[in-house]
Amino acid sequence: MSGIVVFLVRLVIAGALIYFVGWALLVMWRNLQVQTQLLAAQQAPKITLTRLDSDQFEPFAFEKSEIFLGRDPSSTLILDDETVSSRHARIVYRLNEWWIEDLHSTNGTFLNEESVHALTVLVSGDEIRLGQATIKIDLESK
Repeated sequence: MSGIVVFLVRLVIAGALIYFVGWALLVMWRNLQVQTQLLAAQQAPKITLTRLDSDQFEPFAFEKSEIFLGRDPSSTLILDDETVSSRHARIVYRLNEWWIEDLHSTNGTFLNEESVHALTVLVSGDEIRLGQATIKIDLESK
């Protein structure tokens, strides 16, 4: 009789363990779905960059959360100017705001004629200068 009792206790413990693991997986799956929806709701709004120092005033619109500026062909916005570094600056959408960061460029990054040394918030109408290239920022409000 004690063998049957031990078997039944093991069976109950195994069932409880399976139930617990299934419940934990369900909770993690639901949490993942909620986090995915929150991230989708925080997608970057459109940002428009217009080059002011060029004959071509065609604006470039982006809906990415990270934009690299420079001469490098892998940059998001390629600036064909010898005074611009290969990877000159980065514009990033974080905490519901657009920020600019200098990537240790040779000639520096300037926001409204002030040197950028750390992540700095951008607002619509700002002008950034990378070497001799000047770009106007237009932000879409969300």
